[in-house]
Amino acid sequence: MLLIIDDDLAIRTSLTLLLKKEGYSVKGVGSPEETFDALRAETPELILLDLNFSIETSGKEGMHLLQRIKKSYPAVPVILITGWGTIDLAVQGMKDGAIDFITKPWQNSYLLQSVKTILNLSQQVPLSGSRRKLDQQYHFENIVGQDPKLLDILETIGRVASTDAPVLITGESGTGKELIAEAIHLNSKRKLRPFVKVNLGGISSTLFESELFGHVRGAFTDAKTDRAGRFEMAHRGSIFLDEIGELDLSSQVKLLRVLQERTFEPLGSSKSRTVDVRVICATNRNLEEMVAQGTFREDLYYRINLITVKLPALRERPDDIPLLSEFFVNNLKTIYQRPNLLLSAAAMKWLRTLSLQGNIRQLKNLVERTVLLSSKDTLDIVDFQKNMTVGNEVSARKNLPEVGTITLEEMEYQMIAKAMTFHQNKVSKVARSLGITRFALYRRLEKYGISYDSEDL
Repeated sequence: MLLIIDDDLAIRTSLTLLLKKEGYSVKGVGSPEETFDALRAETPELILLDLNFSIETSGKEGMHLLQRIKKSYPAVPVILITGWGTIDLAVQGMKDGAIDFITKPWQNSYLLQSVKTILNLSQQVPLSGSRRKLDQQYHFENIVGQDPKLLDILETIGRVASTDAPVLITGESGTGKELIAEAIHLNSKRKLRPFVKVNLGGISSTLFESELFGHVRGAFTDAKTDRAGRFEMAHRGSIFLDEIGELDLSSQVKLLRVLQERTFEPLGSSKSRTVDVRVICATNRNLEEMVAQGTFREDLYYRINLITVKLPALRERPDDIPLLSEFFVNNLKTIYQRPNLLLSAAAMKWLRTLSLQGNIRQLKNLVERTVLLSSKDTLDIVDFQKNMTVGNEVSARKNLPEVGTITLEEMEYQMIAKAMTFHQNKVSKVARSLGITRFALYRRLEKYGISYDSEDL
């Protein structure tokens, strides 16, 4: 049962007819007293609550009622209904436990989409499965890894993909945010429709409207023909807004209008167009901090993050580094027609110890650069070390791994390997630099499978 709370009979009737037509059981009430009588009789699956309650138009009564509902029935999702002018109040309502807000006058299609999405999310059961089980149910072919943190993320996006919930993907640069966005689209009901990628960091504020919403002929000097914007191109599909934290405040307002009302006007046109898109956003910036600093709109933040996915840095899942390295090498075998390419066991172990501040992107570049510049089919530690950039070497020397991401044995292996490279495999010099005897170093070289010059014995 869905519960509609509004003192306006016309609104209750309109919403009731709309939702019943979609097959939902609906009950409408017009006062706080009726609300709790209805809640005691039956716990609803979802509540739609108008903030402008009774004669009072400040929304205070609606906010107070929301707080009472969430205190007594915290598991019941609440969608707020508010006018555009009171969005700030709706944002406060999100902080108080509401799951979404709809502005009046609402679009029936968007309201129904929000209701269906929230109900789907609340009814789904976690898989609690392995990578194999996830792969059996979803299409995650291009996402490599078995770390528990990654599996939790895959389970989450698998569950939300079938809904139209807006998703915010956060994480450091190079952690694979675009791959996750693609996986959401490929596992959704929109998978046969367009998936449009937009790098907001690469669009100036002066071109923002034209790029995203299009323009009509004559809108500006060089507009010789009509041009469709990215939102129109993504109609009935998904749009991926990367680097959303780079938008200036003026562009944020324009984007919020489209996400809220699902309509836009091409630059130079006065005719509104309706768009049906699933919105996926990504950023490597801390949007909560930006909201606190006033550089990112709070209402836009709550509009895009119904579901938030935070991708771990690669150094937080080091066991996946060998898997990713092999994946890249296997792809490069075909690209560069070198079918015998492979990684040595020592190289695999050494790669696992790198801090990789650039994450998956940095690892991919290192592997490909090494393949291109090495004539050998079996890639060893020294091949990778020769092809690390100066920046990587400085980073590797200065940055210690995070606590808990590497064992003492692995740290010892990494230091010995670096010392052997620095001293050109001269065992006597390596032993002195590490403060151990040559015989102690020999034992460790044998233990870790690190090759050395026998003439130095």
